[in-house]
Amino acid sequence: MKISATIITYNEERNLPRALESLRCADEIVVVDSGSTDRTVEIAKNLGARVVETVWLGYAKQKNFAAEHASHDWILSLDADESLSEALEAEIWRVKKHGPQYDAYTMPRQARYLGRWIRHSGWYPDRKIRLYDRRKAKWVGDYVHESVKAEGTVGHLESNLLHFTCDSLSEHLKTMDRYTTLAAAQLIDAGVKVTWGRLIFEPPWTFFRTYFVNLGFLDGVEGLAIANLAALYNFLKYAKVRFMSPGR
Repeated sequence: MKISATIITYNEERNLPRALESLRCADEIVVVDSGSTDRTVEIAKNLGARVVETVWLGYAKQKNFAAEHASHDWILSLDADESLSEALEAEIWRVKKHGPQYDAYTMPRQARYLGRWIRHSGWYPDRKIRLYDRRKAKWVGDYVHESVKAEGTVGHLESNLLHFTCDSLSEHLKTMDRYTTLAAAQLIDAGVKVTWGRLIFEPPWTFFRTYFVNLGFLDGVEGLAIANLAALYNFLKYAKVRFMSPGR
């Protein structure tokens, strides 16, 4: 069993070294870059990755493009702001040694947010398929929140994929603005109508669910920030649907 690790990048010089250095279990690393203007490409090449450059195709298409340019059928797909924990790396080594028993594997993802590892708030365990046979699985999703859809059997790894998210609230707000625009475009494309009731009641329900039902209060002030910004995310997403809809 040989594994190709794939990462898509755009101006990721800060995060990329950490991701690449965690991929010792991969037999090759393919970085697909979409026009970075910082040192991303230089760093990738210096750390042994093969770089393929292309225009931005969208998240799912970009990741499938990366998988298509890999040398091996087994793909380990990471985002640039992620890395394998040592325990997860050891699990993947064991899968390689004994051979895969499934066509794809999920792994729990743990986020580091504002300097704290988040254990609740609906953010953990946040299981994702990231190790898969490209002949049996592919990325789907036209706008945002892309995911791997597997046609075959799915197994589960138990160690954490580490996700280094926002270091500041300003960074979170900037990311939220981009993602809510994409999410609104997806809803418009699907023909979803946003009512006043959704605008008024869904944000506070999102806060309640995140902070109380999903135990966000156990994540400290960071959990409070997550709950408030999750509510704001939903408000912005639905408000943008109303403002962006044709014939408004």
